[in-house]
Amino acid sequence: MPSAEAFLEEQESAEFGELRRAHRSFAFPLTVAFVLWYLLYVLLSNYAGDFMGTKLFGNINVALVLGLAQFATTFLIAWLYSRHAARKLDPRAAEIKSRLEAGA
Repeated sequence: MPSAEAFLEEQESAEFGELRRAHRSFAFPLTVAFVLWYLLYVLLSNYAGDFMGTKLFGNINVALVLGLAQFATTFLIAWLYSRHAARKLDPRAAEIKSRLEAGA
């Protein structure tokens, strides 16, 4: 098992900084976008009742479509993050892990 000093040294390395940046540059913008999208839905539900009640077809109204779109967006973001992690984060993390284990 690597020592605490080895972990601290790795944490300060440029490669670990790139790993953090790769995670943050993907996760933070999507988190902000999703929260804004969710708040828009809540605000529309609260203050634009007539608009949200607009029937699109049959008993399906704007509120239902936007509510279901919230679920679709959640699954889309999870899928995109999974792809991003597999391509950009996991290889870098595995390299850092193997380097730490080799030095232990």
